[in-house]
Amino acid sequence: MKKIALVTGSSRGIGKAIALRLALDGHRVVINYYNKGANEESDRNRQEAQEVLTQMKSLGGDGIIIGADVSDSQAAQSLIDKTVEEYGQLDFLINNAGINQDQLLIRISDNDWNRIIQTDLNAAFYCCRAAVKHMIRKRFGRIINMSSIVGITGNAGQVHYSAAKAGVLGLTYSIAREYGNRGINANAVAPGYIQTDMTAKLNQEQVSKILSGVAVGRMGTPEDIAGVVSFLVSPQADYISGQVIRVDGGMAAM
Repeated sequence: MKKIALVTGSSRGIGKAIALRLALDGHRVVINYYNKGANEESDRNRQEAQEVLTQMKSLGGDGIIIGADVSDSQAAQSLIDKTVEEYGQLDFLINNAGINQDQLLIRISDNDWNRIIQTDLNAAFYCCRAAVKHMIRKRFGRIINMSSIVGITGNAGQVHYSAAKAGVLGLTYSIAREYGNRGINANAVAPGYIQTDMTAKLNQEQVSKILSGVAVGRMGTPEDIAGVVSFLVSPQADYISGQVIRVDGGMAAM
């Protein structure tokens, strides 16, 4: 029987690549996009999610679209409940939704801090809490939380983002310990510099400086991350839990 995968923030970038890869692997995929009511941003996100679903089906995959602001506790719970209502189960949860806004520590307002923590850490917690309740009943589940290399190393100008992504690691380790005996594995992926909307804003000088610290000499692609997620939810990774996989092109080796 096909597994059911939910990928938050999967209307573009890394989330889109993960959703498409899991569909190609033969799983049914719930595509989630940021939906904050009737506004231009939500409409654009919905259109992008529809394009992902269309592409998925053209590749022979299958899935549905559910809009939700996972940084809201009730919306995250509803997203999980709707997934289970539609498919009767939830096997894989990939917490990918996240935002960033570079800012020096002394210029980070309370609102800036809370917005990043709410979206990049609290959202993962809300979704994990809701999903685990269903996974326990089946005594099976795979949770992949998207952290970041800066959650391990820290980074100037990203105090709030680094703190949130470090928190994701603690969340992952604890879930792995708490529910490993219930058939639930939890792992984190820590991408380095990946070609996404975030890194597209960098100028050539910034890119050159970054690549000087990357052993393989290039930025990663969303597909690089999707391949790791595909492995972590596969039977070949059944004995891997409570781990963080650095997908950073060898930054640690420099």
